Amino acid sequence: MRLLVRFMGFLFAAGTVLFLVGVGAVAGLIWHFSKDLPDYSQLQDYEPPVMTRVHAVDGSLLGEYAKERRLYLPIQAVPKLVINAFLAAEDKNFYEHGGIDYTGMARAGLLYLQNYGSNRRPQGASTITQQVAKNFLLTNEVSFARKIKEALLAMRIEKTYSKDKILELYLNEIYLGLGAYGIAAASLVYFDKSVNELTVAEASYLAALPKMPATLHPVRNRDRAIERRNYVIDRLQENGWIKQADAEKARKEPLAVTNRSNGAHTFAGEYFAEEVRRDIFERYGEKKLYEGGLSVRTTLDPKIQVMARKTMVSGLVNYDEQQGYRGAISKLDISGDWGVKLAEIKSLSDISPWRMAVVLETSDQSARIGFQPSRELGGAVSKQRETGLVTLDGVRWARAAQGNAKGKTPNSVAQVLSPGDVIYADPLFTKEGQPVEGQYRLRQIPEVSGAMVVMDPWTGRVLAMVGGFSFDQSQFNRATQAYRQPGSSFKPIVYSAALDNGYTPSTVVLDAPIEIDQGQGAGVWRPENFSANKYQGPVTLRNALRQSLNTVTVRLAQDIGMPLIGEYARRFGVYDELPNFLSYALGAGETTAMRMVTAYSMLANGGRRVKPTLIDRIQDRYGHTIFKHDQRECRGCDAPGGWKNQPEPQLIDRREQVLDSMTAYQITELMEGVVQAGTATVVKEVGKPIAGKTGTTNEAKDAWFVGFSPDIAVAIYMGYDKPRPLGKGNAATGGHLAAPIARDFLKLALADKPAVPFKVPAGIKLIRVVAKTGMRAGPGETGGTILEAFKPGTAPPDNYSVIGVADADGRGGGVPASQQQQPDSGFFMRPGTGGLY
Repeated sequence: MRLLVRFMGFLFAAGTVLFLVGVGAVAGLIWHFSKDLPDYSQLQDYEPPVMTRVHAVDGSLLGEYAKERRLYLPIQAVPKLVINAFLAAEDKNFYEHGGIDYTGMARAGLLYLQNYGSNRRPQGASTITQQVAKNFLLTNEVSFARKIKEALLAMRIEKTYSKDKILELYLNEIYLGLGAYGIAAASLVYFDKSVNELTVAEASYLAALPKMPATLHPVRNRDRAIERRNYVIDRLQENGWIKQADAEKARKEPLAVTNRSNGAHTFAGEYFAEEVRRDIFERYGEKKLYEGGLSVRTTLDPKIQVMARKTMVSGLVNYDEQQGYRGAISKLDISGDWGVKLAEIKSLSDISPWRMAVVLETSDQSARIGFQPSRELGGAVSKQRETGLVTLDGVRWARAAQGNAKGKTPNSVAQVLSPGDVIYADPLFTKEGQPVEGQYRLRQIPEVSGAMVVMDPWTGRVLAMVGGFSFDQSQFNRATQAYRQPGSSFKPIVYSAALDNGYTPSTVVLDAPIEIDQGQGAGVWRPENFSANKYQGPVTLRNALRQSLNTVTVRLAQDIGMPLIGEYARRFGVYDELPNFLSYALGAGETTAMRMVTAYSMLANGGRRVKPTLIDRIQDRYGHTIFKHDQRECRGCDAPGGWKNQPEPQLIDRREQVLDSMTAYQITELMEGVVQAGTATVVKEVGKPIAGKTGTTNEAKDAWFVGFSPDIAVAIYMGYDKPRPLGKGNAATGGHLAAPIARDFLKLALADKPAVPFKVPAGIKLIRVVAKTGMRAGPGETGGTILEAFKPGTAPPDNYSVIGVADADGRGGGVPASQQQQPDSGFFMRPGTGGLY
């Protein structure tokens, strides 16, 4: 008995020693791993990379930019269903444990012993808190050392932060596949929904993803993904978080995901979105753009953008088809499965409703075509094969292109298409605008390009932008990056400089041949009007601008001086520096469509400076405004206590007056004359007050129209990226090519707008004059007269002095006798050495 007591005492002592040694070992182990633990307090100020989102004026999404597609969602905004789904999948006891689930650890340890030596990856027993510790503060190394650190950090995190804070960090940090980080982004990427719209099945599928997002791909591994989703649904039901009926319905729901684009989300807004991206990058840098979570409200009006895109593309295509058909994109072997072969050919993704197709068989009356099949989310080619018919009506435009000449109109489809031809086609419409079912029209990507910019002239807000035919084809933005000669569309700047410095719309300038000695061996320059060898003698500034007379503009520029014109060009932002050569008065310099529409906007708004902008406001991830375009002061807008009969709020506009408001009205009236009876008469069909000017450059390499109504300004140019003539004669002018596009756009944009006339500024006198001569109309004289705008201190002339009677070099000359006005024309030509008399 005594021996037994001693033995038991020995065992107790030995056990005590072993216990103390074990406790010491554990304490030492904890101390060893604790001394190198990361600083978990940084979680308090955690700012994860969040995507920047860009919106149009109506709030619709225009684009998203991110390295990690993430939207940070506070836990208060996460629906209970989504929280429960993730708890069911990852850590159902999350709100009960202290950071470590000991039962789960024991289960994982037992499984590890069973699989020891099998090279299988050990099963984790991590709680959500442990996953937060690993994802934020540790690596993905598979080792006991990392697991010990993970557990220690989890316990410290639990003592420092609330459960909701820990869960918020987890739900916003986890990677869920397809480039989506966090539940908010994943909800959009997989289902194009906010988290509040997710069904039980959808929330369960997202909750299944954290452990193995690639393995549970919704297309490549659909069955495995549905199995794991249903497992989460079962756990939701088992925990009593959803009803049995809801669980059964969710299990039967198909796994349907949405292939959400990473590009621009507003149709036809790609060029605009890319320009905004560049702007943000230049303002704030790459990190802020792709990780800063900025909310950008742009100036884009989606309705106007669609109108601009539709009319610009139509204009480019119409011109291109008039040049003839250049043939198929490529040739394809159509034996076997033509769909798989066609899917390998790159097609433009932003030219809907055009679709790529291959010709399968042809006859005189039609060609059967097969359309390019779509690709599924996993990249596999869809098994669906869609076909249609290109009819004879759909190829009648396709005369063979033969340089400047074109072939005959085809009378057979087989003359144009042959089996294996890869083409573009879109639905064929009747004259009434109805699509003909199953029938299509042959299309070709135009070689010609161009740009359109639409602006609010009062604020400089860019409402729409078309930078070319297809962003997918070329990301070069011709609206902002293409520097082209504006031609005669620059003349209003020259005339504005004159009107602002003592000239009137009735000032008379000589239209006659002129020679300019350019000096230093550069030879003699002989500018001509568009209609060469046709001159009118003395003409008023109004009529000269209306008919776009080059010799008049050169004489006017010679008289007022190119330095003054250069100053006005700089004020209006057309050119940064204009050389002192008279040819630049005819638009020989290079500028952009954006600069031109901005300049015309200043004419439209009464001479106030406007700065073009694509962005209204930028907010950071916390909702603080860090940029605002409108800098006007609103006095009285923040009146406390509501309305108390105080004075109305006032907007204080301190923008620079770059042109006298009366001058702006005068030039506007002159450009209205261009639309009513000049080179842009096609725009008259809009039926609303429009002022504008056409432009055609040397050898017709660019065709322009820039103009405005009281509330909208538009600039359009058409030309080849590698400049070459657009044609010959009137068919290649701005009035024939660009102005019809402006007409079609303005008809749509102003369809529901009243016909508001341009506002007459205070001080302007409207005096009736004879339209042809600019002289004051006599009492009761109405025929051939107009109301002309004059500033105070100016009036119509009683007799005439003519600018430019002598040549620029003072050698005399002027208008040949055969081209002079007759004495009864009302003109009196006074000889001299040039200048204003």
